[in-house]
Amino acid sequence: MWEDFSSKPMFTPEQVLENRGRVAIFIDGSNLFYAALQLGLEIDYTKLLSRLTAGSRLLRSFFYTGVDRTNEKQQGFLLWMRRNGYRVIAKDLVQLPDGSKKANLDVEIAVDMMTLVGSYDTAVLVSGDGDLAYAVDAVGYRGARVEIVSLRSMTSDSLINVADCYIDLEQIKEEIQKTSKHNLPYRSFSGIDILNRE
Repeated sequence: MWEDFSSKPMFTPEQVLENRGRVAIFIDGSNLFYAALQLGLEIDYTKLLSRLTAGSRLLRSFFYTGVDRTNEKQQGFLLWMRRNGYRVIAKDLVQLPDGSKKANLDVEIAVDMMTLVGSYDTAVLVSGDGDLAYAVDAVGYRGARVEIVSLRSMTSDSLINVADCYIDLEQIKEEIQKTSKHNLPYRSFSGIDILNRE
């Protein structure tokens, strides 16, 4: 009696690109990192920005991440991100009782999404975190379209249910992956390689 829609894409790529207006991108760096690990994917962040903007007018692209100030490789990566179209919002990692380190940036993402409503027509949220569902719903009520981009196995149903569009990261992985191992993840501003080639 009921048709199963769970395995079918909600929108075709052409429908996704229609009437997006000004786009603001909000990337949960930790969520994206773990999704990429699951897919065995090395992300090209220039391609990612291009794919998420998809020809629309970009208002701003935010990248939220926990940081270890002693990690020089990470600091170099974040510098590259800042110089290549991303506004980086960083928070120091906190050590948990089990020894793991974490930085939760849900509040920062939610506040920025709400603060900028009216400046953008479409919000692209790269996260599967269900804690952001309330903010996504509120943004929708303020008249903005919200697209969720995340790996399906790591995406909360509550988040998908309040979004206007859901895109499975697995469906676009070929468009955003690095094409060669010899491409460096970033270069310094002067064009001198920061990392040594393999």
